[in-house]
Amino acid sequence: MTAIPAPRIQLNDGQSIPQLGLGVFKVEAGEAERVTSDALEVGYRHIDTASFYGNEAEVGRAIAASGIPRDEITVTTKLWNTDQTRAHEAFDESLERLGLDSVDLYLIHWPQPMYGEALGAWRSLIEIVGSGRASSIGVSNFEIEHLQQLLEETGVVPAVNQIELHPMHQRRELVQFCRDHDIAVEAWGPLSQGKSDLLERDAIVETAAAHGKTPAQVVIRWHVQHGTIVFPKTSKRERMIENADVFDFALTDAEMAAIDAYETGRGFGADPRTFDLR
Repeated sequence: MTAIPAPRIQLNDGQSIPQLGLGVFKVEAGEAERVTSDALEVGYRHIDTASFYGNEAEVGRAIAASGIPRDEITVTTKLWNTDQTRAHEAFDESLERLGLDSVDLYLIHWPQPMYGEALGAWRSLIEIVGSGRASSIGVSNFEIEHLQQLLEETGVVPAVNQIELHPMHQRRELVQFCRDHDIAVEAWGPLSQGKSDLLERDAIVETAAAHGKTPAQVVIRWHVQHGTIVFPKTSKRERMIENADVFDFALTDAEMAAIDAYETGRGFGADPRTFDLR
């Protein structure tokens, strides 16, 4: 099983991770093991799960059965909102479900500012990474003010911030803040989750035709050239292959600018400042 030739993104802690990965959010119970196995067979070496997804055990079984050396697979999981005051215990439970001794990246899933627990959770993650059981730690769905609190109170910079990001919702101010502080940006919903006409937009369709690629491949390539770590979600093997076939062409500056122009300032996910799910 040959790995996809995805570039590796260097993190601020000296670690590196593949720029292209597979996310398993909303992959139904009973399907995640097959989906993860397919992804590994296709050549993905970066799998993104979370305790909240309810499929860590299936992901772990697929990894164990793959025969791929553990150090060749990047595994990310996340701390759920109700566990922010018990991060150590929740982390141990994730490891047990995954069947792993360590993960490559552990993230706080949402900031939940109305409860004021994320800072304490971050301190726990700092202890976890110090124990060697997580290679890197970071956050997900954090806005600038949430990141600033972590930096000011602990001085420890997250390795990544995983956010909703696609051509219609580019989060330019937040992305620039992350770049300025050497925080790698990961995109969830990189194709706008099928909730827009993004893949039917003229510039994307025309660019796809010019390169002999699909509109989805063009958008993924747009992410890659912006330096974003990207997780296009699919449970279909043929789509996994399509999504990974983006490293043999490049968009021109004009093509990138045309896609950049689709910014609307509006996303399709929850607002991290008010999202409250426990």
